[in-house]
Parts: sequence; structure tokens; C-alpha cells
Amino acid sequence: MSVLPEKTPALRTIAMPADANPDGDIFGGWIMAKMDLASGNFAAQVVKGRVVTVAVDAMTFLKPVYIGDDVSCYCSVSKTGNTSIVVTVDVWVKRHHSETVVKVTEGCFTFVAIDEHGKPRKITD
Repeated sequence: MSVLPEKTPALRTIAMPADANPDGDIFGGWIMAKMDLASGNFAAQVVKGRVVTVAVDAMTFLKPVYIGDDVSCYCSVSKTGNTSIVVTVDVWVKRHHSETVVKVTEGCFTFVAIDEHGKPRKITD
């Protein structure tokens, strides 16, 4: 049996009926939106300022997400450039009414740090 990562998730939510297709599977776009939200907030905290998503470099749907699943997005920094940051997002679920834990999706999101005028800015330590 798998276990959730020990670190704190960047985002945690419950998959609801409005997020599903008629067969009860959660839409991939819903998951992708949660991953973008989680990784964008994570990146903004790392660079201490505003960021914008510029690319989703990779995304793999490993298992379906179902109504009622407890969905957690875990983020880590893959790479930092002068103005950009790449964040890896792993999505895990705890199945509804179960102790079963599964990694369902993974992806890489690239962000650019921006200033108050929306222009790229250098990322500082």
C-alpha cells in the first residue's frame, strides 16, 4: 500500500460531483487547474513575488480520480533560472471511504517571476 508524502501539500481538496463526467471520473482539466493553482502559489512563495504560468512542460495522468477522493498536490522546485522557475507537481489521492492512497498525476509547470508592471524580473535569493 502506498502512503502520502510526509511533507505538507501545497493544495488539498475534495473531488466533487460537479467536477466529474457522467461516469464519475474527474475531468483532467479540473486536475490540471488544481495543479496550476498549487504550483503557482508554491512558486510565488519561493520567488517572493508574483509569477505567471508560461508552460506546462509535461503532464501524465497515471490513474483516475473519482468523486469523493481527497486530492493533494505536492510541489518541489526542479530548476531555477534568472527569471523562471520550474515546479514539479505530484498529485496523490486518498480514496473516498478507504485507506487506499495512490499517485494519480504528475507534471512540470514553468513560471516567470514578474514585477509590478508585469515585466519579467530577476529571481533573487
